[in-house]
Amino acid sequence: MNRVLNKSSLRNLTGLIQRFQSTLVVAEHNNDKLTPITLNAITAAGKLGGDVSCLIAGTNCAKVVEEISKVQGVKKILVAQHDSYKGALPEELTPLILETQKQFNFTHICAGASAFGKNLLPRVAAKLDVAPVSDIIEIKSPDTFVRTIYAGNALSTVKCNEAVKVFTVRGTAFEAASAEGGSAASEEVASTPPAGVSEWLEQNLTKSDRPELTSAKVVVSGGRGLKSGENFKLLYDLADKLNAAVGASRAAVDAGFVPNDMQVGQTGKIVAPELYIAVGISGAIQHLAGMKDSKTIVAINKDPEAPIFQVADYGLVADLFKAVPEMTEALSK
Repeated sequence: MNRVLNKSSLRNLTGLIQRFQSTLVVAEHNNDKLTPITLNAITAAGKLGGDVSCLIAGTNCAKVVEEISKVQGVKKILVAQHDSYKGALPEELTPLILETQKQFNFTHICAGASAFGKNLLPRVAAKLDVAPVSDIIEIKSPDTFVRTIYAGNALSTVKCNEAVKVFTVRGTAFEAASAEGGSAASEEVASTPPAGVSEWLEQNLTKSDRPELTSAKVVVSGGRGLKSGENFKLLYDLADKLNAAVGASRAAVDAGFVPNDMQVGQTGKIVAPELYIAVGISGAIQHLAGMKDSKTIVAINKDPEAPIFQVADYGLVADLFKAVPEMTEALSK
């Protein structure tokens, strides 16, 4: 005999399903500090119901373990330390995640939709013979997700029937989990033998007193309208007055004005600051996908028909070479 569920029964069934969920969040860090997008991924994992565990793989990451133990929503921390995990090479981390999955049998595996997560989790999914889902911006149920497509300009609802759901989370779509108040227990997991197909040599970081681009509250970005890399000094001077990070459009990066780690956009960094100032940026769809979630958008462009004005809260049609120095001067008073 078929039984029709009423709303109350449906809610109870949903709650029961959620209690059977278990999610592994692969933490992104530098052995000293947790990368902020991991906190957004933890929030997303919490929406699935069930227990949330975090995997921390590194060489000497006791500080990161202590940091994440205080994060609300995390029940367990799995720690793997080995020299082969230096630099978080995906070729070395993939076997570790597979062994961890074999041991704990998680229903979901996720990470932030950063270069780290997008490089690692598709490999994991391929080895598990499941299809990954990228750029999740909303979780409707343990098997139904909303993701961005077409350079972030359209949304798609995805029903995932895979045995293990593997996905990356767009950080700007979820609040960061609270870094205080948690009490997660930690345990060591066995490291896997080195894969030996790649080797971490070194990392050269550009030192700057400005905030990091993806976590800054104010971002000033420049486009091809700046005409040269030397002219980006106009933006650096303005950014220093605002304690802002400096970004760039893909056009400016492709033109060689600035390095590609400054690129904001679908194939660059995704930002959602309190204030985003776009200078000499036309507003191609690829760029808009990387900054459209900013709380307040200001555009400066001499072309009144530039697409950037369609998303801007405030627009100034002016010559940037006059307007930006005037703004910097005004902020100096």
